[in-house]
Amino acid sequence: MGQPSANAAPELRPVPPYARLVAYFRISEAAGLLAVSDDTVRRWVETGKLPVHRDASNRQVIDGVALAQFARAQAQAAPDPSGVGRSARNRLVGLVTAVQSDRVMAQVEMQCGPHRIVSLMSTEAVHELGLEPGVLAVAVIKSTNVVVETPAR
Repeated sequence: MGQPSANAAPELRPVPPYARLVAYFRISEAAGLLAVSDDTVRRWVETGKLPVHRDASNRQVIDGVALAQFARAQAQAAPDPSGVGRSARNRLVGLVTAVQSDRVMAQVEMQCGPHRIVSLMSTEAVHELGLEPGVLAVAVIKSTNVVVETPAR
């Protein structure tokens, strides 16, 4: 056997599932995760903004690490109108979409971009903040209360 040419694609070998936890995503899967069309992801691939590889079936796939870095760079949060400094780093600006209250407790729903956020708080807090559908608000999430899950393997 001779030496592979300089232009030859690297040999793809299957990676055992236990050896690598980061996934590879097909174009359509990446589009779904980024909330854009398949064509948009293909344009990003064609312009070199997203690197692709070929999997064992010769399909174009995007490494999960590269996709995560790209998603983070593309993220554009709405500006926080509160102007308040705080230690919590997770602030989601959105609109209140529903409020259900009884005498003591309330459930407040917000739409923050593509994310639906539900908060339970006192009815007194709802009244003090003037929360009702259509009101601009900021959901502040402290990281100690965030549950992280992964899909079943």
